[in-house]
Amino acid sequence: MSTTLDNAYGGPAFQRVVPAEGVEREYFGMTLRDYFAAKAMQGAAASTMNYSSPQAAAADAYKMADAMLAERSK
Repeated sequence: MSTTLDNAYGGPAFQRVVPAEGVEREYFGMTLRDYFAAKAMQGAAASTMNYSSPQAAAADAYKMADAMLAERSK
């Protein structure tokens, strides 16, 4: 059974499942979406792309992460 976390954010990047009473799954750590965004930010920081602010760079990183998740689900 998928959870909202799985559907919206691609599930955990580094899964550690901890059984808990009354809870099907419990995740610890970053989501796959966060992992993808971090990798995109790393690439942007190493490139010659100029952002007007860190917030603009972060927004682009999450746009790339969302696009990667969408492509992955095809």
